[in-house]
Amino acid sequence: MFELVPLNAVPDAEVEALLDRAFGQDRHGRTAYMIRGDGIAIPTLSFAAVSGDVLLGSIQCWPIALMTANAALPLVMVGPVAVAPGHQGDGIGRALVARALEVAAASDLGDALMLIGDPDYYGRFFGFSAERTVAWQAPGPVERHRLLALGGAVPDDAGMLGPRPGAAG
Repeated sequence: MFELVPLNAVPDAEVEALLDRAFGQDRHGRTAYMIRGDGIAIPTLSFAAVSGDVLLGSIQCWPIALMTANAALPLVMVGPVAVAPGHQGDGIGRALVARALEVAAASDLGDALMLIGDPDYYGRFFGFSAERTVAWQAPGPVERHRLLALGGAVPDDAGMLGPRPGAAG
């Protein structure tokens, strides 16, 4: 059993250690990190899965933008979703994503979401697709079919993904 709590209820060092275990200590060079830059995760959309004092999983969501020729179109980047290696397959990741999407929808942040992930998983369970991301570019390597989006306000313009100008999280 686990419960979902706001991510800021868990010490940052524990979250960083979980992310290292889930994605490796070289994770900071990944394209997702380049897209979100040095921004601050959106606290209301970032959660932890805990069992007692043990951190089992986490999700963070970030204010980013699609920089087009004419504008910086706001998006929310979902992820990383991290689950402790011994607890993968327990439904923790799905519960974390579901909670983040539920809160995003209730707070008017759910109209333009994106992530980099498995299209079969995120499409089947949450409705994400690569349909509107065809013209998007990323500041690092990305498999096109893993660049996914969800929401009625997702732009299908050509542009570069990056940190949202002026976003404080």
